[in-house]
Amino acid sequence: MKARITAVVAATVLSAIVTPSFAGDAAAASAKKMFLLKDGGTLYVFEDGKMALEDKFGRTIHLKEGQSLETVDGQKITANGNEVARLDGLLRKGHSNQ
Repeated sequence: MKARITAVVAATVLSAIVTPSFAGDAAAASAKKMFLLKDGGTLYVFEDGKMALEDKFGRTIHLKEGQSLETVDGQKITANGNEVARLDGLLRKGHSNQ
């Protein structure tokens, strides 16, 4: 009985660790470039030049046109577009059976 409970707990923990790694796969595949930001977020630049912003918790957040963002290496990027719905849909793809 103890072994069975241990196996169930181990499977639950492993699935919790592995699942988030798939969440951004669709977004990463759709983006032409991705930039890690100083605040822990990620800026996605799509083929059409439009951009979307994900915060450090994996949530899509509003991006203001012309907003200045700083990458981890100190590069400044000016925002072009606000593809909230596009990124949100891509991030959710990893969490459902789509």
